[in-house]
Amino acid sequence: MNQVQKLLVIGFVWPEPNSSAAGGRMMQLISLFKAQGFSITFASPAQNSEFMVDLEEHEVDKKSIELNNSSFDDFVKELNPTVVLFDRFMMEEQFGWRVAENCPNALRLLDTEDLHCLRLARQKAFKENRLFSVTDLFLEDVAKREIASILRCDLSLMISEFEMELLKSVFKIDKTLLYYLPFLLEPIEIAQLQELPLFENRKNFIFIGNFLHEPNWNAVQYLKETIWPLIRKELPQAVLHIYGAYPSQKVLQLHNNKEGFLIMGRANDAQEVVCNARVVLAPLRFGAGIKGKLLEAMLCGTPSVTTTIGGESMFGDLPWNGFIVDEPSIFADRAVQLYQDEIIWQQAQHSGIKIINKRYQKKIFEDDFSKVVELLQSDLQKHRLTNFMGAMLQHHTLNSTKYMSRWIEAKNK
Repeated sequence: MNQVQKLLVIGFVWPEPNSSAAGGRMMQLISLFKAQGFSITFASPAQNSEFMVDLEEHEVDKKSIELNNSSFDDFVKELNPTVVLFDRFMMEEQFGWRVAENCPNALRLLDTEDLHCLRLARQKAFKENRLFSVTDLFLEDVAKREIASILRCDLSLMISEFEMELLKSVFKIDKTLLYYLPFLLEPIEIAQLQELPLFENRKNFIFIGNFLHEPNWNAVQYLKETIWPLIRKELPQAVLHIYGAYPSQKVLQLHNNKEGFLIMGRANDAQEVVCNARVVLAPLRFGAGIKGKLLEAMLCGTPSVTTTIGGESMFGDLPWNGFIVDEPSIFADRAVQLYQDEIIWQQAQHSGIKIINKRYQKKIFEDDFSKVVELLQSDLQKHRLTNFMGAMLQHHTLNSTKYMSRWIEAKNK
């Protein structure tokens, strides 16, 4: 293709790589396209935030756009992107029909981040004190919206193999519409490993996670009420540091010096605080996707104790970077064991490094992804013809969403 390749990212929020795994993931995708020679524009209807990344520094054009406003049509027509990447299905719902109408030949990609319908259905089952069942997904309105969005796009980027299988087996999504692209990391070399703080130079337990994310807040409550008292019984001097962006008043109220349960708020340098901790605790009871906090632990050489949900889809057939336990008393025992036993701790650390190097190395994925994008672009019409459900949904969305949006725009005037 002689034409300059242009990527338009339509972001749900401006990327904040130091606040959330989603922000880090977005910056990884941007660097992937940049390496392929794309010129990149990042557009979002979100408000600017204090901690957003400076996109200009990454040679990415920044553009504020409005919901339900035809000014987007002029903008996208003039930009004329070759590829459009929707950041989560809500952005495809809002802007997908406008892209389809104004740039019909642009390849439409959806970055799912995690399956929202799975996270919400699990959360609902947890709140109702019962086990999650796959049939719960069919009761979620979000599932209908999210699956429709996946069908309307040419390709959806999936971060979790479990979720890919779920889409294929439960929702009968054709495999040609899905592409597994997890977090993309540089390998950990021996030299880096030698620079990490040693077992004896580390202290304290740590939890880290953005508090705008409900599974994180729930995990902190669970630590406070159930798991931390069990750990403190065995290790009376132990301290747990809770880090995370956007802590609310109810989070801050859990701070208790006497119990060694310290709410630290946002970490200026997340890697630094995780590197200096001895063990990461992540007792997640619901959620979806793969967990940035647990990958960060591996990158920092810090073993972790998490749950089945926490480790879901992250380690394939390799041993975990610590322990995976769902029962609270065993969770606490394993945390104490990791904290005290240097040999077990070192084995866990090496397992984490192996997971990063074998499953998340950027170079494993970048060439294949660029070939898939090229292949789709070379015969986009044929690819779309095999996706009749998507074409049908696109047709109806164009009609219904378009007129609803036009009506809102007229009303706003």
